[in-house]
Amino acid sequence: MVKKLGARLGNHAHDLLFKTIHQRYLIYNMCWEDPRIDRQLLGLDRDSKVVVLTSAGCNALDYLLDAPAEIHAVDVNPRQNALLQLKLALVERGDFGDLDLMFRQGAHPHFRELYQALRPRLPAYATAFWDKKIAYFDPANRKRSFYYHGTCGAVAWLVSRQLLKSGRKLRAYLFDLLDAQNLPEQRTLYEKIEPALWGRFSTWLLRQPTALAMLGVPRPQIHLIQQQYPGGIIGYISDKLRHVLTEVLIQDNYFWRAYLTGTYTERCCPNYLLAENFASLHAHLDRVHTHDATVSDFLRANPGQYSHFVLLDHQDWLAWHQPQALEEEWRLILANSRPGSRILLRSAGHDIGFLPEWTRRALRFFPTLTEPLHRQDRVGTYGSLHFAEVS
Repeated sequence: MVKKLGARLGNHAHDLLFKTIHQRYLIYNMCWEDPRIDRQLLGLDRDSKVVVLTSAGCNALDYLLDAPAEIHAVDVNPRQNALLQLKLALVERGDFGDLDLMFRQGAHPHFRELYQALRPRLPAYATAFWDKKIAYFDPANRKRSFYYHGTCGAVAWLVSRQLLKSGRKLRAYLFDLLDAQNLPEQRTLYEKIEPALWGRFSTWLLRQPTALAMLGVPRPQIHLIQQQYPGGIIGYISDKLRHVLTEVLIQDNYFWRAYLTGTYTERCCPNYLLAENFASLHAHLDRVHTHDATVSDFLRANPGQYSHFVLLDHQDWLAWHQPQALEEEWRLILANSRPGSRILLRSAGHDIGFLPEWTRRALRFFPTLTEPLHRQDRVGTYGSLHFAEVS
């Protein structure tokens, strides 16, 4: 009885911590979904009307390169939309060099002056955030990079500093791994690195509810992982990391590079940070719209026939905490779709058994497409990827 009560109190504390972090902080400073896979599945064109959860806005800008008619970036955390709005303001200003410094290199020598020039272009909620946090881009800050700020960035900074100070040989192996040219080379280097990755500090840190909440991992996902992986969180992350670093070419894996080094390179970076794509972004900028709302609230306020929904993994949380809200969201998605509308979602679990049965009957899934693509995902941290069309 006491043990069960303690577990319930612990679960309540984790949920409260997760909610507090998401209500008060920027969580994601980069998107943690691979847009190369997304765009292969989505097949965007000039008639596409896309609804996507904002996260850090990187992937909304990636989709913009396909010139869809509309992209609606929706997020309940206004700080995530504030981040996308800052990127949009930089593109609108028209100087690729400033965008490159801020978001490829993670810092700008004149960040305050640049922000004052951008500020009139930003909505009020974005200025309310950046007025306090623009020093994230200060190169004199001890973290020296935007990518070590926000809650995910803070955890990445702690882990990367611990690894990089663990010895000259390990440091060399880590940077050699980032520059590896083929999978056999990656596997050899990873075998040398793996024991240090799972030392006492990182193992301890990733078992802490605070660290997991800062990484955006809610209790329902932890529960799914613990059910399916005997090694729990550590077993899950170690398996996923081993796969992505030994079975997927690392040459353009900008996700893991940024969290180890604090920067991207000129070619190993999101597509919106490639110089050759800047003119296209600038030309289509007015097609991106941000909304501080849940998906359901957005669809109630903006009914229409949307061709694409990119739902990330938020339905793991809804299925556990708010099953009625999950059903309502799907009713609204289907009511605001058309036959053939495409839906992309991810999960910490292996399947989507958490979806209402009537929802699954209204959709056609394509596991033969998603399973091989999921194995080549450069992020590699999700349990499954699902792509469906509305019947």
